[in-house]
Amino acid sequence: MIRHIVLVRFRPDVTAEQRQVIYQDLESLREVVPGFLGMSAGPNLSPEGKDQGFAEAFTMDFADAAARDAYLVHPDHQAAGGRLVAALEGGRDGLIVFDIEV
Repeated sequence: MIRHIVLVRFRPDVTAEQRQVIYQDLESLREVVPGFLGMSAGPNLSPEGKDQGFAEAFTMDFADAAARDAYLVHPDHQAAGGRLVAALEGGRDGLIVFDIEV
């Protein structure tokens, strides 16, 4: 299984409701991307203070690398990803993406 980890730094003017809609758009991709198993999202809860301003994150679990790769090029992902990037501080600089095998 591949866990797709995305740390995000939203612009200050993006409301909690707008963030939730973005996460719901991403979660809805489970309906169109075979092998997309699930998603979790939320704020950083670490007391360590090492988040470098990345106050929220989400993870997506994929059955395998092929499912993750299909997600990456899917047009619905491109659209939802564009909406996410538009809401981030500095655009693409407002995210970190990291995948691990679990």
